[in-house]
Amino acid sequence: MEANKYLDALKKHPLKLTDEEAKRSVDQIIKSGFDNNNNYEVYKTLYSCIDHTSLNTTDSKEYIWNFTEKINAFEGSDPEIENVAAICIYPNFVETVKESLTSNIKIAAVAGGFPSSQTFIEVKVAEISLALADGADEIDIVINAGLFLDKSYQEFCEEIMELKEVCKDKTLKVILETGALISAENINNASVLSMYSGADFLKTSTGKGYPGATPEAVFIMCQAIKSYYKATSNKVGIKVSGGVSTPEDAVKYYTIVKEVLGDDWCNNQLFRIGTSSLTDKLYNEIIKRRK
Repeated sequence: MEANKYLDALKKHPLKLTDEEAKRSVDQIIKSGFDNNNNYEVYKTLYSCIDHTSLNTTDSKEYIWNFTEKINAFEGSDPEIENVAAICIYPNFVETVKESLTSNIKIAAVAGGFPSSQTFIEVKVAEISLALADGADEIDIVINAGLFLDKSYQEFCEEIMELKEVCKDKTLKVILETGALISAENINNASVLSMYSGADFLKTSTGKGYPGATPEAVFIMCQAIKSYYKATSNKVGIKVSGGVSTPEDAVKYYTIVKEVLGDDWCNNQLFRIGTSSLTDKLYNEIIKRRK
């Protein structure tokens, strides 16, 4: 009987599109809306929605300190442009960022067995707890895709619920790793179950080992968020990550979010872009368009 509530949650938010219909829908959204959103004001908004990310095997305390100093230096340097939303790093670097950060932005840590989620729940709890104790404001975890694909929904959801309990009032972003889920139905169902289990944000990808974000995946996730909001009045955010490397990419995803979810989601409280390479490119484009 316990497992039935998870199946009931899925029944309340079914996917109403085939993979091909989803692709056609998102193509039309981008075709009709891209030009209207490809402008100076939207670029400024996009800059403020960035989770400036460093998740490299070669990261060191010195590198992360300098990485943070770059964000500090930007703070207040351009009165027309709000700083990025967050710095996203491995959990062992939260303390380094906390010590060096002077800007009023969030510290986000990937944790809980990132990027595969294949470890003991006790390890996940400990890693998240340590990151929060060091000063993390937000935690990005990866779903246990094996549990989901095996349809072990009770164990899948209970794990997310337990990790959300560890986070308490801190933001929990749940990474679906959409490149591993592949189908629109899987992406929809993983979205619904993650929200049901307490996710504050849905995130597309880790950027490690599987294909990153796609417009189709983001469209399906937005549809699930919209359906969940209508049923619960709970606004869940969306984070696009993995391969978002040009301003044009960012505008495409902004266009999808705006069309499906509306203007309420077009801010850094509910929309993020996880990237390591977009920040400078977007800023340079903003300056170019301002002249």
